[in-house]
This record gives sequence, structure tokens and C-alpha cells, in this order.
Amino acid sequence: MILEEQRFLHEDLERLEQGISDRVAEEPRLVRERLNRDHQIAGFLDRIQDQSKRLLEIYKDAEGARTKEIQSISTGEPLEEFYKQLSDIKSFHQRYPNEPVENLERAYKRKATGEGETTTYEIDNMFTGEEAFGRYLDLTTIHEMYLNLPNIKRLTYLQYLEAFDIFTPPQCSVKRPDKMTDQYFNYVGELASYLESFLRRTRPLENLQSLFASFDEDFEKAWNDDDIPAWKPEPQGPINGPSGDALYCADCEKEFKNDNVYRAHLTGKKHIRAAEARSARQAESGGNGEPGAGKRGTSTLRLKERAIADREYRVKRLAAAMSGERSDTRVNVERKQGMTERERQMELDALFAESSSAAPQGGDSDSESDSDEKIYNPLKLPLAWDGKPIPFWLYKLHGLGVEFKCEICGNYVYMGRRAFDKHFNETRHIYGLKCLGITNTTLFREITDIADAVKLWDKIQRDKTKGKKDEGSVVQMEDAEGNVMPEKVYLDLQKQGLL
Repeated sequence: MILEEQRFLHEDLERLEQGISDRVAEEPRLVRERLNRDHQIAGFLDRIQDQSKRLLEIYKDAEGARTKEIQSISTGEPLEEFYKQLSDIKSFHQRYPNEPVENLERAYKRKATGEGETTTYEIDNMFTGEEAFGRYLDLTTIHEMYLNLPNIKRLTYLQYLEAFDIFTPPQCSVKRPDKMTDQYFNYVGELASYLESFLRRTRPLENLQSLFASFDEDFEKAWNDDDIPAWKPEPQGPINGPSGDALYCADCEKEFKNDNVYRAHLTGKKHIRAAEARSARQAESGGNGEPGAGKRGTSTLRLKERAIADREYRVKRLAAAMSGERSDTRVNVERKQGMTERERQMELDALFAESSSAAPQGGDSDSESDSDEKIYNPLKLPLAWDGKPIPFWLYKLHGLGVEFKCEICGNYVYMGRRAFDKHFNETRHIYGLKCLGITNTTLFREITDIADAVKLWDKIQRDKTKGKKDEGSVVQMEDAEGNVMPEKVYLDLQKQGLL
């Protein structure tokens, strides 16, 4: 039955392609529906790869079974082979009478939901409530693990969202010896695995394997070149700290602005203990603090440092790849901190109501739902978050009917004062000013005409030039005792007889 399996695989591939094209043609309104569609398409693509591999194996025919079956059909009595295969099919169904038959015509079509039924999605159990179907990060558990680390600076959840991908002092309060503990190793591993899992769940159609492979290649190159900031070979003696001009104690990982304070610190017991521990680590790793110490033996300590550095590097790259979700998470946390318990409950109820109302209805109710979705909006009011027009009083309150025209933005019209005030910091307006040769954009708020902007910029440049000339044209006078002063002060003192 090799040929029948081959025909089945070809049909399955065509059905999968049709199912993918049907879902790509859709335009989901909600994030939940779009994410569910992407996961379905990703599942179809994985099945296409599996079925294609099996189909290639059949065409290669390494064991010769396909060739034998073709020869048995093409030579000899055709009806004899037909009845032989028919008897095999009957005997199979006699042995397994309740074997279900896969209907490919309905396997990859969207299932219509009946009236009163709730739609279940594949992604319903993939995300926590805090993640809101991939819109926000949920680092509460990881934050608790961070707070349980020894010798760390306690951060609030909002502060942690800002700094969870920073591993270099002084921003990171975890010192290098403390990073060698199993507790910190587990913390960084959990953080990296969560971010990687979140990226896989929110971007199922992207080629993430190549992205992660590029992370590994970049880390390998940076590690061989000793270019990992927090894991460079440990130097000896006073060096400049992160601020550039400050003295930095590499043993204690502290900055000192004053040279006398730094010298007094070097004689302290705490510094001596830290220096001994650091020298022991260098001796164990085979390093001597010299520039060529990067090419030292692979000891157990160095291998552990590499494993921790690999996870830290992956966290930084993953956080950079999800900068949008990270900023949205900070905004969402700040918003929730200012809400009462009643407001949070109302938000959850609105979210559940939105999900239930967005469930598609099957059967004869399609035409009714289409007619219900037609919103009467004769005044062309802006749409709110629920897809319905905002109230007219709110439209008038915010002045959304007032037009503000900006010549610098190419005569673009902004509706409402809020949008007009906001556009001065946007790319379109800043680019228009730069095209006019204006670099300092902060002084040009509320200016929308090109002529006014050019006049103001010319005046600023003239004032700067005049100020430079005035500073350079000050006449300095010297008295008999050698005191230098401006000419005006000299003449005043001379009139008073003080010189």
C-alpha cells in the first residue's frame, strides 16, 4: 500500500496549504485571535515538514518496496492484485472494527461554533493572566527569585523591569563572587528560559532557531575576545571606574572619587579579605591579570563563569529583541498600581465580556452577526477600544473637531489639541525641522510655519555670533600693582581715585 500512502500524503499537503491560505486571508480583530491563528499556521507548517520528509523517503525508495508494488500492479493479472489488496483492507477492518477514519476535507477547516457555545482557543493555556496573551511580560516569579539572592540591592517590581538585563557594576548590585553561587546560576537560567519561551509563544511564525544560533555565535566570538563586560580578565591595582575619572577598586567593585579615601580603603580588613579571595580565584582559573590572560586553561571555575556569562548574554539579547513588550509591561504595571481593586475587577470583567462577544457564531447566524457589526456613525466619530464610536460630548470635550495644520510636517492636519501638542516630539516634525537646517528642536514648540521657524533660527544664530564677539572684544586693563580687570572697572576706580 505504498502508493496509497503516497497519494494520501500528497492530498494531506494540499489540504494543509489550503488551510494555511484560508487563515492568512483572515483579519483577526483581537490579539488573542491573531495569536491563535499564527499558532495554527505554525502547527500546519510543522506538519508539512514532517509529511514532506516522509514523502521524500517514499520517493527515494531505499528498500525497493515502492518499485516492487509498481511492478506487481503493472505486470501480471491486474484484478488479482486488486482483490489481494481488497482482502487485506477487509481483514484489517475486521481486526480493528472501530478504527476512526481521518477526513482530510474537514481536518483543517475552521470549526463553526454553534449558538450559545464558547470558542476555545489553542493558546488559552499558554499564557498567564498577567501576560494578557503575549502583550506583557510576567516576571513576578523571577523577581521573587532575584530578591532571595544574597547581598543584592532590593528593587521594586517596576525598578526590576528597568534593570533585569543589566549585569555590570555599579548598576548591578550582584558582585562577581556572588554570581558563582548555584542560586544565582539557577536565577539567570530561569530568566533566560522564560524570555526564550515567551518569544516562542508570541512569535510562532518567525525563524527563532536561527536567531538563537546567532546569539550563540556572537557570544562565542565575544568570549574568545574577552569582550564580555562583566567577565573580562580581572585587572590588578587601581583602575578607572565606569565613570571614567573615578578610582575603582576591582577587589571590592566600588568607586572612589577621592584619592585619600581610596588609599584608606586599601588598608581596611574588608578590602584585604576581598583581595585575598580575588587572588585565590585568579590562581584557580590560571589567570594573572595580564592582557594575555584571556587564553588560559579551561578550569572548572572558568567553565562555570562561561556558563553564567552565556545566560547573561542571552538575557540581554532577548530583552533587546522584546523591547516593545518590555516598555508596554512597565506602562501596564504603573497603570495597575494606580487602580483600586474594584477598577481591576471591572477591567477583568470587560476583558472576559470582550472575549465572549468576539466568539464567532456558526450556522444561520452569520448574516445576523454581519448586520449587527454595521455601526451607525454618521458624524465620523473616532472609534473607542471596543470598536464603537466615542460619545459626541467626549468628542467635543477633547476638541477633536478642531483642525491644527503644520506646514513643517508637509501641511499635515492634526485633529485635536492633544494630538497637535504630541506631534512636536514625533519623528515627522523633527525631520521637517532638520530639513530646514534646524538642530535644536526644543525651542521651536508651537511654531508650525516654515518662515517663522527660519526667522527664529537665524535670530538665534545671530545672537550666538554676537555673544562670541562681545566676549572676545572685552578690553583688559592692568594697574600699577599688576591687577588685571575690565576697562570699565578700571575707569570707574580711576575716577574714584582708588588707583
